[in-house]
Amino acid sequence: MAAGEFVAGVVIPQPPAGRLLASYKVSKRIDQDISAVCATFCLSLEGERVAGARLAYGGMAGIPARARHAERALLDAGWTAQGIEAAAAALARDFEPLSDLRASGAYRLRAAGNLLRRLYRQHAGKSCALRTADALAALD
Repeated sequence: MAAGEFVAGVVIPQPPAGRLLASYKVSKRIDQDISAVCATFCLSLEGERVAGARLAYGGMAGIPARARHAERALLDAGWTAQGIEAAAAALARDFEPLSDLRASGAYRLRAAGNLLRRLYRQHAGKSCALRTADALAALD
């Protein structure tokens, strides 16, 4: 850009039919850029068949990375509850999450799987609310 020019706006087109896009962040302070875990998902769905999957996570390691084992699990098992559980389990092969002041590695791995579960439930039109006891148990 030349001196004095600025970006006045950004246009992000709607995804084509069958494309599912979502980003989530797990953070104590949602308005800050520091997160324990964040995820962005881009899926091409044909009914229950996953034609394409890109799952990217931040906060799991030193730099953001794709979860290629989890992507493969979705391609193989499909957009079903079983496929989601297979992909969530595969995250343990994709990452050895770090532990720091924001979260333990175990918490990060569990949260990463839960973000994928959240996408699946929201896409199905189901509630994603956790009972307080479930939320507290997740911290253990």
